[in-house]
Amino acid sequence: MTIRYIQGDATRPQAKGEKIIAHVCNDLGGWGKGFVVAISKRWPGPEAAYRAWHRERARNDFALGAIQVVAVEPYVRVANMVAQRGMKTGSNGPPIRYEAVRACLRKLAAAAKAPGASVHMPRIGCGLAGGKWERIEPIVVEELVAAGVAVAVYDFG
Repeated sequence: MTIRYIQGDATRPQAKGEKIIAHVCNDLGGWGKGFVVAISKRWPGPEAAYRAWHRERARNDFALGAIQVVAVEPYVRVANMVAQRGMKTGSNGPPIRYEAVRACLRKLAAAAKAPGASVHMPRIGCGLAGGKWERIEPIVVEELVAAGVAVAVYDFG
C-alpha cells in the first residue's frame, strides 16, 4: 500500500466507505486561514468543535499531538490534529512540530482502523505551518500506510 496522490479537493474525498479528512491545527485556538477555510465552508462542526476543545483545554487533552475527530456527514469525519506551535515562524523555526504530526497520525491510524476508514488530506503541515513535505510524507507512510490505512493526498487545482 502506498499514498495515492489526487488532483482535487480534499474536502470532497474520492473513495467508498468511511472517510476521515485530516488536517493540522495550531495550539492557540486560531482558525481562519488555510485549509480550515475550505472545511468551514462545507461544514460548521469541525470549527465549532475545535474552538470548544481549545476553550475547555484545562479539562481535556487539547495539546500538541492530540486529535479530535468530528462527524460531518454519513461516512465522513474530519480529524482536527494539533501539530502546530503558534502561528508564526520565530526563533524555533516554522510552527509545524514534526513530532506532534507523528503523534497525531499514530492516533489517527487507531481511529481509522476500527471502522476501516480511509484518510484524505492536503499536504498537511506544508502551508501556513511551514513544514516540508519531504519530512512529512515519510511520517504519513510510517504511521498510516504501514498500519494498513489507505491514504489519499490531494493537490488542489
